[in-house]
Amino acid sequence: MKEIVILSGKGGTGKTSIAASLAALADSKVIADCDVDAADLHLLLRPAVTEQHEFWSGHVAFIYTDKCTECGLCQEKCRFEAISQFTVDPVACEGCGFCARICPVNAITMHEVMSGHWFLSTTKYGSLVHARLGIAQENSGKLVALVRQQARELAKTQSTDFIICDGPPGIGCPVISSLSGADLALLVTEPTLSGIHDLKRIIDVCHHFAVPAMVCINKFDINEDNSRDIAAFCQNVNVPVAAKIPYHNSVTEAMVKGVPIVEYCHNELTEGVEQIWCRIQNTISN
Repeated sequence: MKEIVILSGKGGTGKTSIAASLAALADSKVIADCDVDAADLHLLLRPAVTEQHEFWSGHVAFIYTDKCTECGLCQEKCRFEAISQFTVDPVACEGCGFCARICPVNAITMHEVMSGHWFLSTTKYGSLVHARLGIAQENSGKLVALVRQQARELAKTQSTDFIICDGPPGIGCPVISSLSGADLALLVTEPTLSGIHDLKRIIDVCHHFAVPAMVCINKFDINEDNSRDIAAFCQNVNVPVAAKIPYHNSVTEAMVKGVPIVEYCHNELTEGVEQIWCRIQNTISN
């Protein structure tokens, strides 16, 4: 069982569209949507939820009014200004627990928070593990780790060959949680200055965690000079370019239809995605 994570360094590069297409091309796999802050892989895979579970993580302060002497110490010391009129604003509270420590009469306790839900679903393309983080909730890295753990257990149960993870953008905690321990990272970039900048950062993260990486240059023909710069940089850092995919309106059309692009049409773009999948299989098998 090999785990492949699709990352981008920044949003809007087409990462999820390519992840959905790889899920459609792979024969034996479990799919995981690790972009829990803005999950959208389900829009293309149309899952039927079979199990729903609560995700509890983090804490928020709660003041027991019958114990509170209204000394005002908690309001004075809360640096997040989350306590007003001796009531805690659960959105503003960061769960640090300092108010509970300094309360002279122990009138404040920390309550665990339900931060979201995670799901087991079936799709036309295989089993999907995905999640939804609650509004203004944090600990997305912990939820990503839970999604990956459930995907691995499901893959072992089903004896699948691959786990295909649609990872989050950026290089923060959720990305690290998605990447660590993976067998291969596919980095989807675009030939823009911000795309090049963030590709370099995510390659550094892959090198730090010793995860082999390959790059897909999406929409390469919108700026071929930048595409050449990306290819040259990848060659210098020994990261192979798996494919260069052209810009095409069929991607948007497939999104509107709610299907992966490889099932919507066959053109130069889909040939590039198929080439990526072949390169991934060859790399992992070696």
